[in-house]
Amino acid sequence: MEVKVYVEGIQRIVCGVTENTTCQEVVIALAQALGRTGRYTLREKFKEYERNVTPDERLLGSLEKYGQQAREVQLTLQHLGPSLGDWTNKPRAQLRRADVGGRVRRGSVLSFD
Repeated sequence: MEVKVYVEGIQRIVCGVTENTTCQEVVIALAQALGRTGRYTLREKFKEYERNVTPDERLLGSLEKYGQQAREVQLTLQHLGPSLGDWTNKPRAQLRRADVGGRVRRGSVLSFD
């Protein structure tokens, strides 16, 4: 199956997406096709609702939840900055997002070197 993803305002088509294909695999395919390293996230937008797709989420399963309206869902690849490997020589603070119970929350940002 094909999935349409907007990258910098241009619609790209990712072919060969199966029921087992994860968001991470789609992001890797797009980043490699663009020839760019960095940190990326895949955004899912449906009408007024927008969210980051988690790296291990099965993309087709996520889209199937919308039923007949799945065609109205817009996926966008967002480049968030350089990969962590690009920052190895720069000092930086270690920040982690914790929930109310003090547990570290897993983000939905993917980094590719």
